[in-house]
Amino acid sequence: MFENEYLNRVYADVERRDANEPEFLQAVREVFDSLELVVDRHPEWEKAGLLERFVEPERVMEFRVPWVDDQGVTRVNRGYRVQYNSAIGPYKGGLRFHPSVNLSIMKFLGFEQTLKNSLTTLPMGGGKGGSDFDPKGKSDAEIMRFCQSFMTELYRHIGQFTDTPAGDIGVGAREIGYLFGQYKRIVNRFDGGVLTGKGLSFGGSLARTQATGYGLCYFSAEALKHLKNDSYAGKTVVVSGSGNVAQYAAEKCSRLGGKVVAMSDSQGYIYDPNGIDLVKLFDIKQKRRARISVYADEVPGSEYHAGCRNIWGVKCDIAHPCASQNEMDAGDAQKLVDNGCMAVFEGANMPLTPGAIDIVKANGLLYSPGKASNAGGVATSGLEMSQNSIRMSWSFDEVDEKLHGIMRSIYKACYDASVECGKPGDLMVGANVAGFLKVAEAMMAQGVV
Repeated sequence: MFENEYLNRVYADVERRDANEPEFLQAVREVFDSLELVVDRHPEWEKAGLLERFVEPERVMEFRVPWVDDQGVTRVNRGYRVQYNSAIGPYKGGLRFHPSVNLSIMKFLGFEQTLKNSLTTLPMGGGKGGSDFDPKGKSDAEIMRFCQSFMTELYRHIGQFTDTPAGDIGVGAREIGYLFGQYKRIVNRFDGGVLTGKGLSFGGSLARTQATGYGLCYFSAEALKHLKNDSYAGKTVVVSGSGNVAQYAAEKCSRLGGKVVAMSDSQGYIYDPNGIDLVKLFDIKQKRRARISVYADEVPGSEYHAGCRNIWGVKCDIAHPCASQNEMDAGDAQKLVDNGCMAVFEGANMPLTPGAIDIVKANGLLYSPGKASNAGGVATSGLEMSQNSIRMSWSFDEVDEKLHGIMRSIYKACYDASVECGKPGDLMVGANVAGFLKVAEAMMAQGVV
């Protein structure tokens, strides 16, 4: 499997212990493929059991979340918090409310978050959490009661110097508000830095809502410029998803000269050859919380197609998968190649299967993993924590400028690491190696803990 015996042994142990966690195994395997290029240079890692410690979360919490729906019926969901690695700072990572949530997904996300946070250059460790609760179709009152029950258990495990959650799929400003309110109520303190993605009236940061999508485009623009002497200008773009990341990726790439012609939700996708009307899309998704099919009903010339995976058959120059893990398989990637796509930049966490990555890279498309290109969200969460600590607020432009600088530095770190590994321009190798080396150095310095 791997040429390095140490990597083989550690991965075999992970495979044996976590055989029922496919997403976690996939994430570990991808990173180990890259580390093969550097592990031989560090024999001290094996003696210190570094990789064995790195693939094991520091702490995993699983708990029940009872709540009462609007009909007075008691419901029970399962909650999680994976505190993955705190070598370079307090655990930091989002909360996901979605029926697909399980321990494998929480561990894979925490693992990825550790490397992503390392790349931001900010002092944040990695963590992730959430629940199999589905906020879709629930009233505000039901979501409030669920969030309050969830936080009644979670509060004992988090803190602004311990673990600072944020939002993720299914957890937006509404949910963060309810979660923070319950936390404040229980601890009897206003610890603003304990949750990020807060509303502006109680410690949130300007530009946080836009940060992941904007950051994706800042990173992508840097890669296009440096590796292809090109830009978004005049490019046709497909963005999967229609949540926070997808919406603001579409907005920013449009401002940079691209034309977004397709977006999706879990049921299907829309195609608009004239370019997606983002004012209409934002109204449908942010205000009405409606299905994306409504867009085709209201915008002449656009089309709705059932089946969200079929979006990758739309001809484009640049693809931004921004929906969820493993949303693009080898067949989908081949469609992009056949239609002349030049680049795939990930906005979601691990949206490409290993087979899809192989096809994209084998055909010479630019490719960046989400741990690098979607790091803008957590980077701006780190900036929100800084503002909370100094009790100040920065302007939108100040935060956006800092975000832009961070994404440029992430690209440079990935590219420089790819060169050091003898694979210049391989941003997947660069992201994995650059992110890991910083965590490894901190872990080695702190002893066997």
